[in-house]
Amino acid sequence: MNQLAKSSSFENVSNCQWNNHSKWKKITAADVTEAIGNVPIVKLKNISPVCVVSECFLKLESCNPGGSIKEKNAVYLVTRAEEEGLLIPGGTIIESSSGNFGVGLAMVGAVRGYRVIIVVDAKTAPPFRRMLKAYGAELVDVPLHEADESGSMQKARMKRARELAATIPHAWYPCQHLNPLNAEAHSYYTAREIEAHFSSDLDAVVVGVSTAGQIMGIARYLRPRFPEIRIVGVDVEGSVIMGTPAKPYKMTGVGLSFFPPNLELSLLNRAYVIPEAIAYSVCHALARREGLLLGASTGAIVAGGLHLARSLGAGARILMINPDRGDRYLETVYDFDWLDRYGFTLKQGEHLDDAIASLTPVYF
Repeated sequence: MNQLAKSSSFENVSNCQWNNHSKWKKITAADVTEAIGNVPIVKLKNISPVCVVSECFLKLESCNPGGSIKEKNAVYLVTRAEEEGLLIPGGTIIESSSGNFGVGLAMVGAVRGYRVIIVVDAKTAPPFRRMLKAYGAELVDVPLHEADESGSMQKARMKRARELAATIPHAWYPCQHLNPLNAEAHSYYTAREIEAHFSSDLDAVVVGVSTAGQIMGIARYLRPRFPEIRIVGVDVEGSVIMGTPAKPYKMTGVGLSFFPPNLELSLLNRAYVIPEAIAYSVCHALARREGLLLGASTGAIVAGGLHLARSLGAGARILMINPDRGDRYLETVYDFDWLDRYGFTLKQGEHLDDAIASLTPVYF
């Protein structure tokens, strides 16, 4: 166990996470930051015929207190910054975020007494904006004319966050896109949770790729312990991470306009680059067939996971990571007017099964 795991600031959450073997055991968290993790894992049954012959599991990180997996990064990075003196009482947290990580930081900032400034842009959906403000965060908007050649606002947001951090006293900018501790957070939390749940009986883990924190943290922890496990990344069409052409895309949560420095392609077995229309179709199918209202990137991740299950054959056991809830996408992915406005046609039934079967993975 690393030095952080031994530190007193994480001792209680460690006990909470790894010793909870009873479904009905009562756990009282000292505050919301100790209530993250140890989320339910559900077995998919109705989304695809492949679920009849393979075991397709979904880890519901949407069940974290603020509704996303990014709260793990937020708690971990803030705690490390406090321990290293980078963030002091009364300080200011500044970050560039299209949604979930900003919400996680705002949640942690609220309970620990920090000012939080989140740099956003026109792509930041109204529900995220309202959530951030509800936690007390301040929003700084980057104008659309600062988008890069692919239409992405990420570089412009990061530039603005750096400028703010340089001018505001006692400011700390974690920079999720470049921070290597992002991966450590998921080695500490997510990967251990997977190990505790599945022991050694798991064929693959399917994870969305953006800053690469989730997939690298999971890969680095699990590979030595599950030597045969397949680590599978999922990206969105328009993102450049997997070497595919850059173009504008609406999805948040996966994708970047640059290659994330934390990503080691050698740790991946394969990846999927999912068209948005397929991802959104899977989102609607999950809601209507499985009773799971989940975020946009989950649709892409499940599409890749179902294709993987088909290719591995009967008996495969596959875990997919659900990053966030669907309620923050009610005005986009789950709004038929929004889908029509941007030309997304949903596929259903056999047409969706055929679209997933036609996906072409990228191998490493």
